[in-house]
Amino acid sequence: MIEIGLVILLLALVLGGYLIVKSLKGFLVNALLGLIVLYLVNLVTGLGIAYTWIVILICALGGGAGAVIVIVLNILGIVF
Repeated sequence: MIEIGLVILLLALVLGGYLIVKSLKGFLVNALLGLIVLYLVNLVTGLGIAYTWIVILICALGGGAGAVIVIVLNILGIVF
């Protein structure tokens, strides 16, 4: 009886992990894209945007749009 309970618990954990990874996949791709865009623009244009925790957080949460926001704010001289 305990073995059946353990199998059910294991299946629930595996299914839960799968659903979490599936939902995070799009977020991770978007975050990686934002960080790559920021790195490439910084490399090519030499804007000198420092990779602080707030810049990385904005790019990770905002993706490509977050990177564009950081770049525009840097060009306008507002922050970063």
